[in-house]
Amino acid sequence: MNPSKFLFYSSFLAFFNIYSQPTWQTLNAATININNQRFDDIFFLDENTGWAANGYYAAVYKTTDGGKTWAEQLNESELEGDYYFRNIEFLNEDIGFLGTLNGKFFKTSNGGNSWQNVTNISPNPLAICGLDTVGESTIYGCGAYFSPAYIIKSTDSGNTWQYIDMSSYANALVEIYFLTESVGYVSGRSDNGATILKTTDGGNSWNEIYNSNVAGEYCWKMQVLESNTNIIFGSITSVAPNPGKLVKTNNGGQDWNSYDAPETDIQAVGFISENQGWMGGFTTGFYETLNGGQTWTNLNTGSNLNRIFIINPNLAYASGTSLYKFTSETLNAETIKKQDRTPLNITFKSNPVTSILEFDITFESIDNLVIELYSSSGKYIKSLSIEHNIQPKTPHYYAFPVEDLPSGTYLINFHNNTGRESRKFIKK
Repeated sequence: MNPSKFLFYSSFLAFFNIYSQPTWQTLNAATININNQRFDDIFFLDENTGWAANGYYAAVYKTTDGGKTWAEQLNESELEGDYYFRNIEFLNEDIGFLGTLNGKFFKTSNGGNSWQNVTNISPNPLAICGLDTVGESTIYGCGAYFSPAYIIKSTDSGNTWQYIDMSSYANALVEIYFLTESVGYVSGRSDNGATILKTTDGGNSWNEIYNSNVAGEYCWKMQVLESNTNIIFGSITSVAPNPGKLVKTNNGGQDWNSYDAPETDIQAVGFISENQGWMGGFTTGFYETLNGGQTWTNLNTGSNLNRIFIINPNLAYASGTSLYKFTSETLNAETIKKQDRTPLNITFKSNPVTSILEFDITFESIDNLVIELYSSSGKYIKSLSIEHNIQPKTPHYYAFPVEDLPSGTYLINFHNNTGRESRKFIKK
């Protein structure tokens, strides 16, 4: 090759590699997720060392090379019981915590090689839906999406715990994030709608800084922008036909803007700047916005997203049907088939109904369930039932009197460990 041409091409490739834009790509997770079930959470200590928790199949995996390879560290066969792993968080390279939706909470002191059940929290939390570590020894957790609302806290690396009753602020909590040991946020739902609360005294007292004022909605995930902590994002999951929403504040929660999200049951949210970020949920992969949520573009990558974990503006990870990386590298990983959540197995006895709404549900795994009644327009009417630790495989019978309802079409909403769904019924 002509030396001048070689120099030109070499310079071009160097320029391309330096200035190529990061994109979302699938990591080599096919070999560890052969059942296409959702990874509920992903957490990284640094650019290379991270852990992922598969929810339904209850397994933990670790990587030390930025997600190129993963090693299984735990699965539920090693534990006594049937579990759904919701979240994972590490304080340092040795001490980490694993939240479940089954009344058990686990700690590791050796980087995930072995896990022990945490038994010294009173009362015992029914589920840990959100986890956050801050500083050298402080850990916060919250729950439960199916109620009640509470926070757990440790200031000694998880050796002792405090249980904080949050029922005066909310009826369900699902996400928690702390800027410092004292200043933090928690989100979920209250009787009025999706809520975000703030504390400045380590959780002793809280002020509500956001409420959607639409009963039945949750603020599912939050993100505080690292480069400007006055900018906070939240994903608001709703009930169809209401849209899910992105909510955003530029001034620490004094004022909020709300934008329609890519789907009703939206969950994952992550931004690398005030304007550029992504959302996804049970029926969507990555949707990108470049204008702070005003409009969204389907990237046609990923599915069933729950967590977007930002490292820096050029590097991020996410969990869903697979594990994903936002990077300028070329990963060439196998693309996993798009997989949305599996609906509940619900069989109505009759529809329309006159006086009693009856149906059976067969659960595939141990589960929790919130059943609520909505109008056909998605307006919350009332709670019908909340159940914990439902045993699987045999049909469970439900019956609710509806003779007092006016004639018309209604929605019955089911919220279990794997998501929300609604079914229509007609009251004669």
